[in-house]
Amino acid sequence: MGRKGTKKKYPKKKIDYPIFIITLTLVCIGVVMVFSASYYYANQRFGDSYYFFKRQGMWAIVGLCGMIFMANFDYWKLKKFSKPLLFISIAMLVAVLLVGEERNNATRWLKIGKLSVQPSEVAKLSLIVYMAESMSRRQKKLKSFWQGIVPYLLVTGVFFVLIIKQPNLSTAGTLVILTFIMMFVAGCSMKHLWGLVGLGALGAAALILRPGDKEGGRYWYKRYIAFKDPWVDPNGKGYQIIQSLYSLGSGGWFGMGLGESRQKYLYLPYSETDFIFAVIGEELGFIGATIIMLLFLILIWRGIRVAISAPDLFGSLLATGIISMIAIQVSINIAVVTKSMPPTGVPLPFISYGGSSLFLFMSSIGVLLNISKYIKAN
Repeated sequence: MGRKGTKKKYPKKKIDYPIFIITLTLVCIGVVMVFSASYYYANQRFGDSYYFFKRQGMWAIVGLCGMIFMANFDYWKLKKFSKPLLFISIAMLVAVLLVGEERNNATRWLKIGKLSVQPSEVAKLSLIVYMAESMSRRQKKLKSFWQGIVPYLLVTGVFFVLIIKQPNLSTAGTLVILTFIMMFVAGCSMKHLWGLVGLGALGAAALILRPGDKEGGRYWYKRYIAFKDPWVDPNGKGYQIIQSLYSLGSGGWFGMGLGESRQKYLYLPYSETDFIFAVIGEELGFIGATIIMLLFLILIWRGIRVAISAPDLFGSLLATGIISMIAIQVSINIAVVTKSMPPTGVPLPFISYGGSSLFLFMSSIGVLLNISKYIKAN
């Protein structure tokens, strides 16, 4: 449906304010918790306790600008950017493998001037926009395996291979899950999708459970062993999970108090990024951690509501992809921190330290807010 027809049938309304307010609340919590979790490490490494806090605060402001801009940028116009964004993302993923910055045995960052960008974060949003535009345009072909499934598997496969080389299995897996969710919502054949789910599960099991002779096989197998019993290697692969559990356990019901975490004193690695939820549990307790999870659940519910009530298939798929991306990352991050799945590097949306991640998540929420202006009346 064209923009003119859509706007005439569904006049512009106000944005979904619960989404806007919850997003800002989570970002503010994130800025505070990044400071609390990082000030000791920042002082030890950079001689500035406010190092991470200042950068996260700056990116929160930049992200707010991005969110406001996208909330006022008609989402229909994103259609013409779908392919350019896709090619730019692929180029960035190739570039990061060739000239990327290596940190902690992973090459995931691309240095652009003084900024470090994670191309995998850009890839998520670009893939969502591309698939939403393509699926909404080719709706009649989606029941066909070769025309409705294979093209999107090929595109996702390119992203998967480039990201897994970093190595970054969590983000690569997130893109695969995103693709399947969007194909399901778009109306692809369930028979084809279930078959692919089975093949994907077998492939993932082969990758993770087989020790292998290659470095990649050993890497994921060791992570699986650390998840199964972290005390087998308490000073190696199991160290992070053990410290995370100590952190969560120390918090009790009400926490030790804001700023009072002990694990952040160089005991818990990545306490300001991937494992910030453990610090939240330690300082704010079970009650505080539960409140944050409830905020995410309300945000996801409101996002699903926007996807269901969107005025056209493109808007519905776009909203589905955005809220699914958030839901998947929240689930994986909390599951890892609580030892519910093997350890992997996925930041907690809006809360974990990371400029490019925060900016893209907030900009994505801006797109969701824009779609919410045109939702059909219930």
